[in-house]
Amino acid sequence: MKKEKYNIEGIEIEVDKHDPNDKDAKRRMLAYCFRMIRQESGMNRKDFAEWLGIPYRTMQEWELERRAMPEYVLRLIAYKVYNEKSKKEE
Repeated sequence: MKKEKYNIEGIEIEVDKHDPNDKDAKRRMLAYCFRMIRQESGMNRKDFAEWLGIPYRTMQEWELERRAMPEYVLRLIAYKVYNEKSKKEE
């Protein structure tokens, strides 16, 4: 399968190219991107959930693809992670 770069608020993630009309593929892609953003933060699930103020169970459901994560939430989280990383690098 072809790969493509997906830029989410400054964080680049390489994902499998998917059919934009396939809702399951989009949910899988969003879950994968969320996992990569969390890993980029260097935090485990528990710490990440506390840092964001998101219930652990909700975040777990998103990562495991059992619930669809709204794309705007992913973008907001990516924005926060990117900005916090930028502050640390200064």
